[in-house]
Amino acid sequence: MSNNTPSATTVLSFLGPLGTFTDQALLTQKDLSICDLNPLPSIPEVLHRVSDGRSDLGFVAIENSIEGSVNITQDTLTFETDVLIQREVVISVQMNLLVNSNVGLENIEEVISFPHATAQCRQWLEENLPNAVNRAANSTAEAAQQLADSGASNIATIGSARAAEVYGLTIIAEDIEDHPENQTRFVLVAKEGIPAPTGHDKTSLIIFQRADRPGSLLGILQEFAARTINLTRLESRPTKQALGDYCFLIDIEGHIADELVADCLRVLQTKHGQVKFLGSYPTDSGSSDDQDKNIRNAVSAASQEADDWLTDLRNQLPK
Repeated sequence: MSNNTPSATTVLSFLGPLGTFTDQALLTQKDLSICDLNPLPSIPEVLHRVSDGRSDLGFVAIENSIEGSVNITQDTLTFETDVLIQREVVISVQMNLLVNSNVGLENIEEVISFPHATAQCRQWLEENLPNAVNRAANSTAEAAQQLADSGASNIATIGSARAAEVYGLTIIAEDIEDHPENQTRFVLVAKEGIPAPTGHDKTSLIIFQRADRPGSLLGILQEFAARTINLTRLESRPTKQALGDYCFLIDIEGHIADELVADCLRVLQTKHGQVKFLGSYPTDSGSSDDQDKNIRNAVSAASQEADDWLTDLRNQLPK
């Protein structure tokens, strides 16, 4: 089980600099805000530092309700690092257009920001700044820092209210995201440890198929359906091995401590392919359906009873 209790000596890396939405989400967690916070220039560097032991914890964005998965996070977790998710944090995201003092919309010729942020404001930008050039930065806060340092009067950036406060910028347009229900999911990762089950948990997996054949995905999904395990996310990513070769990224309701979840992972590993376990952790998106949960609990109890019954029988075999 996890013993990753945050303290003042815990080194926690996150996507910096100060003022990112990651920074904003991190500060909503009182126990994490007391850590030795270490802002880094990229998501892969955050995850690699945790994986190789240079940081105790890492905190990164993994999914957005509008743009979907943060692919750089998913790919680094899938192919480059060995870490376990400890918790998820979901926050509502308010996008703002930031400029230096005394700059109006009519002055803006260029907008700099993190590509995910720009994409979430695409419609607003087309309607209000149709001729502005979009340029990418490693983070929303890095873009804000660059803008503040440059003193430019023809550049804007998309970022958080905290970024405006940290870098002394002016907000000339608030809530410019195309969808007001915009939310981003962040995850806290550690090198090892699985948090104890809470009853409202999520498990994240990556499944690499042994063979790409007709019905292979259906076979995988049937293992979950047979155990009344609900999938909260299913998507595919190229394995980078060959064109058309994909792995599946799956989030399910439940914890590896649950007998049904453990049995499902066992069968998937045995029959369908290699399973990379990314963690079982408390969910921040509401509790699962009570009826499904009761069914899973009943089946888990029955499965345990069956295991005990079979063990008793096998104990009668000659030694």
